[in-house]
Amino acid sequence: MNKVIVIAEAGVNHNGDVEMAKQLIDVAAEAGVDYVKFQTFHAEKLVSHWAEKADYQKKNTGDSSESQLDMLRKLELSPDDHRVLMEHCRKRNVKFLSTAFDAESVEFLASLHLDYFKVPSGEITNFPFLRQIAQKGTPVLLSTGMSTLKEITQAIEVLTRFGLKDDKITLLHCNTDYPTAMADVNLSAMPMMSLTAGMLPFGYSDHTLGIEVPIAAVALGATVIEKHFTLDHNLPGPDHRASLEPDELKAMVKAIRNIELALGDSMKQVMSSETKNRAIARKSIVAACPIVKGELLTEENLTCKRPGDGLSPMLWEKIIGQTAKQDYAPDDQIEQ
Repeated sequence: MNKVIVIAEAGVNHNGDVEMAKQLIDVAAEAGVDYVKFQTFHAEKLVSHWAEKADYQKKNTGDSSESQLDMLRKLELSPDDHRVLMEHCRKRNVKFLSTAFDAESVEFLASLHLDYFKVPSGEITNFPFLRQIAQKGTPVLLSTGMSTLKEITQAIEVLTRFGLKDDKITLLHCNTDYPTAMADVNLSAMPMMSLTAGMLPFGYSDHTLGIEVPIAAVALGATVIEKHFTLDHNLPGPDHRASLEPDELKAMVKAIRNIELALGDSMKQVMSSETKNRAIARKSIVAACPIVKGELLTEENLTCKRPGDGLSPMLWEKIIGQTAKQDYAPDDQIEQ
């Protein structure tokens, strides 16, 4: 059984404060996730000076006049910040990840030798970005929000053409509305997306409220779960309101681990834990009334009752029509 990789997405919920970022790492470690992930970018290289914030960002920050550039400038982490946070992750026994959003950030993260590159949904049509990441040879988590199947297959083609083996690609199903409405999640698209892409492994990057959808994604075969989290829903910033609070994150991880165990190995078999109940719960063929030796066994003088440690009722047709080899009292198990 392969363990589901759980990524706690801190993103920019540190609000530009390294100490708050450390607190987020503490929360993620306490919840038992595998990775805590941040975002690496240079605001000026990511957005144009005239780019507006998304509607959800305007709503969540309470400022519709601020540009996306000005908002992101306040949320950058410096190279030194990254190293401090990586060390804090090491101390807390949780792994560090970050998502790059520009070429310079890709090179910086490559120098940190992280386990994965995450391609965010907004970069899936960014040819030079995909080419650059592919050339690193590091496993890729390819987020597919806002994408058609054609765009997904085109991105995979770019990644593999420039050196990344397809067995190093995991597709992350995603909807990029924050928060995502349940009717727009479309979890059933995950297996189809994987099939279309040549049976690549798939996961789910979640932006719904609550924890039930990522849990359901695991039940459907997701091998990676990514979920935003925060210290407090009410903190100022673009993503806090669509993020889990600490207790919710812990509950999600616990539920995922339970589902992971419950999925088993796909082979239908009698589990050792239930063997003791077979005789108790099943039935045997017994006498429905007094039967004398030599009497014909019929549908009328036989019945089935617990326990199931006698003749199986699946032998019913074989037993009917035989003559009783002995006397039977009511409820006696038939022995023929």
